This record gives sequence, structure tokens and C-alpha cells, in this order.
Amino acid sequence: MIERTLFSPEHESFREAFRRFVEREIAPFHAQWEEQGFVDRALWRQAGEHGYLCPTLPERLGGAGADKLYSVVQMEELARGGFTGVGFGLHSEIVAPYLLHYGTPEQQARWLPRLASGEMVGAIAMSEPAAGSDLQAIQSTALRQSDGSYLLNGSKTFITNGWHADLVIVVAKTDPAAGAKGTSLLVVERGMPGFEKGQRLKKLGLKAQDTSELFFHAVRVPAENLLGGPALENRGFACLMEQLPWERMQIAVTAVAASEAAIAWTLQYVKDRRVFGQALANFQNTRWKLAELQTEVQVARVFVDRCLELVLQDRLDTATASMAKYWTTDLQCKVMDECVQLHGGYGFMWELPITRAYADARVQRIYGGTNEIMKEVIARGMGLGGGR
Repeated sequence: MIERTLFSPEHESFREAFRRFVEREIAPFHAQWEEQGFVDRALWRQAGEHGYLCPTLPERLGGAGADKLYSVVQMEELARGGFTGVGFGLHSEIVAPYLLHYGTPEQQARWLPRLASGEMVGAIAMSEPAAGSDLQAIQSTALRQSDGSYLLNGSKTFITNGWHADLVIVVAKTDPAAGAKGTSLLVVERGMPGFEKGQRLKKLGLKAQDTSELFFHAVRVPAENLLGGPALENRGFACLMEQLPWERMQIAVTAVAASEAAIAWTLQYVKDRRVFGQALANFQNTRWKLAELQTEVQVARVFVDRCLELVLQDRLDTATASMAKYWTTDLQCKVMDECVQLHGGYGFMWELPITRAYADARVQRIYGGTNEIMKEVIARGMGLGGGR
């Protein structure tokens, strides 16, 4: 296997510490969280106390001023353990960066330290019942009122951390006639009149991750909660496009780590499982199948690590991030399917990690923009325009 050169000794020391935290505070409880449909809120406070939330934020805002690889380490460790209910990545590396990159100094000081401490849980609300990958089709509106506030109406669905969320960045039309150029980002806080959370959605996988519908009935959002202030009114779509490549890379990171874990679980199983008087690993089909999967995941690993190097240099382009997201998640689903097959009947039993990983993997090809949309983005980057 090709040695990874992406991480420093400091990153690996952090990995060991976080792994111990996972073994102590997450692993013993994750099955219970799957049954109840959400991770206990106390975990957020515990993670904040140990510095595991928003580590890339500046120290003045509650973070550690670390590079993104520290968050990558967390993503990999959670994915390798199959602990998909823990929504740290979205909280720390999607919600917090929006506030850091686009928020006013007052907004940053108001919310980011509380996200870093775990006092607040963050979510972002893009998808709607009739608008998923096509963000230009959103129907939620936030119309400016005479006092400068915004009257927010609409609904969102499939919102990760939505049930726990204390702070939600909501994508809405502030100028509905202007299409994408009339989109803004508003920060809605728990307790605002008219802001309601629906029941936690029951899903094929990611069963411990709270995923909710959110409803906004004439929510009066103060002017100071427009992300970025007046300068970014109607510029929300551009902000979304700037941040999506990093979001898609996070999906790719988890896809490869989960695939590596699946192969490791399956390798141990086929060595232990005996069929017709010999280990399942002795059969040519088993050996060749695992060799194929190992090769493809190694190729994906090298590509993703190179993309992460580009992230650190702020040079990762949208098309390449889309390649990483589509290729690795397609591969992840292939790996899970083949590994379940090699487990035989046991691969259909929920108590085995490979079974849960199989269910968890399927959404990876959907969220963050479907893989069909990824191919469209790649094609456009090649100069191949699509007509309507």
C-alpha cells in the first residue's frame, strides 16, 4: 500500500487522542443512539470541552487555529468506526465556515464561540421538498419589512442536526424575482416565533443522525441576522457555490475511510469463516474480489489525499471536487455491496457493522449534490454546456 504523507506527527497524535475519545464517549452508545434516532446532546458539550468542535476556527473565536486536516482526521475516525450519527463535520466544517467567511465581526463573536464550545449545535437548511440539488429552485422567501427585519416563510427538509439545532443558516429568496441572484442566507435561532421543527425523519441509514424537517411560519428575522449584513443581501447563492467544493470533499473523505473499514472487516471475516472445510479466504473468487476492491480504494485514497493538499493550498476547483465526490461515493456503494455479499447471510444482519455501513453508504451519492449533478458540473468544466 502507498504510504500516506498528508499528515504530520502532530496530526497523528491528535488522531490517537480523538480515537480514545471515540472509544470512550461514542462507541459504547452509538447502537442506542441508532435506536432512539439521535445522538445524546451531552456529546456536543463533551466534544467542545475537549476541543473537538470547530478546531479550524481562530483561537479568538473559540477554535484552535488548526488546519483542515485536523477535521479530516475526525471525519476518517468516525467513518472507520461506522459512527455516522455524529454530526460534528457539518457543524464544524460547513456551518462554522459560513459564519467565519461571510459573517460580520459581530456575528462571528456572537455565535462562533458557542458553536466551538458545544453550547450551540449548528445546521444549514438548503434542501426543500421540491428543491434538492437544484438550489436555484428554492421557494422559501425572506422579505424585507419596513423596520429592516425579514419575514421568513417556507419549509426545509433532510436537515442534518435539524432536531438539535440552536442555529440554522437558512437559504431563502430575499428578491424572488431575481432568481439565484436574489438569494440570501439568514441565521435563524432556536426560540424565534414561527420557527418549528418537524419529527425526526426515519431513514434507510444514518439512523443515529437526527435529520428533520424545518418549518418557518412568518418568522421575523432581525436585520442583524442576515449573514454578512447588507453587503451580502442577494449574494447567498455565490456564497453557497464557494463553499460546496469543501463540503463535497468531506463526503469523499468519509467515503474512502468507510470503504477501507469495510474491506478490513471483510478481510477478517473471510479468514475466520469456514466453508466446505476451508477458510472462505482460500477461494479464488474471494481473493480476487478483495484484491479488486483494495486496488480501487487505493486509487481513490491517493486521489483524495491529493485533493486535500489542494484544499490546504486553496487551489481545489469545483470540477475536481465534484470528481472526488462522485467517484468515491459510487465506489463506496460498490465496496459495501461486494463486502456484504462476501459476508453471506450474516451480511444481512443489522448487528454487523458491514450491514449498517451498507445502509449508511447509499445517501452519499445523493446529498451534497447528486452524482448526476456532479457529472454535469464536471462536463461544464470541460466546456460542455447543457441546454434546456
